[in-house]
Amino acid sequence: MSIENRYSKIHSKVNPDAVIRVVPGHFATTHSHISYYVDMTIMKSRKSEAAAAASVLAYRYTNTTYIDSIICMDGCEVIGAYLAERLTDSGIMSLNKHQTMYVVSPEVHTGGQLIFRDNMQMMIEGKHCLLLLASATTGRTIARALECIKYYGGIIEGVSAIFSASKTVNGVEVNSIFGSEDIPEYQTYEPTKCPLCAQGQRLDAIVNSYGYSRL
Repeated sequence: MSIENRYSKIHSKVNPDAVIRVVPGHFATTHSHISYYVDMTIMKSRKSEAAAAASVLAYRYTNTTYIDSIICMDGCEVIGAYLAERLTDSGIMSLNKHQTMYVVSPEVHTGGQLIFRDNMQMMIEGKHCLLLLASATTGRTIARALECIKYYGGIIEGVSAIFSASKTVNGVEVNSIFGSEDIPEYQTYEPTKCPLCAQGQRLDAIVNSYGYSRL
């Protein structure tokens, strides 16, 4: 059965309009092998679902004092824009002189290094930053992004993800809409220690936060 025909939907307990689509199998990410592919394409692209996701994420920061910049990874800019709107509406304040929030994404340079060009660094340096990602399996992407933000002088106020298998990374709590408890069978393995490979189960696809490529 094709990947497209094996999807099932999981709705957020906080806002049922926030939906992810999951499919069981054997998939390879950059750093690991996983037993479920979590598809967030529609949530990141469709207005209603992006707004619903933002409403859930904003709820987690009602007690946060300041957020100046939302740093978006994995194509989460639409959700980031709605999140900025929600946070502003809920009274979250910014300290930058324009009294508004920036929604910005780092550039992925050679070797996977994250950088901000000179004209964008003013949106990071000295700013209270919220990191927003689509998914986190091993936590390495979060760690790399946090290192980048700190390098450019940003102040980490929180990390949000649509789906995360990690509760904390480098001592920073990861607030996610969905977690391993929503997909009890979800497992992540080191590529060299993957039991699915040991059982001779072929990979269904190579996946990342943007989608999948069948093998």
